[in-house]
Amino acid sequence: MQPIGKYIVVSSIDEEIKTESGMILSGEDTDQLRYKKGLVVKPGTDVNVIKENDLIYYDKGHSFTMIIGGNKCTIIRESDVVVVC
Repeated sequence: MQPIGKYIVVSSIDEEIKTESGMILSGEDTDQLRYKKGLVVKPGTDVNVIKENDLIYYDKGHSFTMIIGGNKCTIIRESDVVVVC
């Protein structure tokens, strides 16, 4: 599998979010957040900065999901990445 251009294949990471007071947010609460954490599976042919296995945060409103080889993958554009960890 090779994404073309500025597209990136990402495996989404569901994380437990804890507030400053120690309260853990539910899945419904975390769905309200704009950004999502993910692991880069494969960067596109024109992606230079983001590498395979990078941990990123991306704008989930601009992503879409596909099933590739039986695995559920999220597809984003390089411009939708806001943080590389």
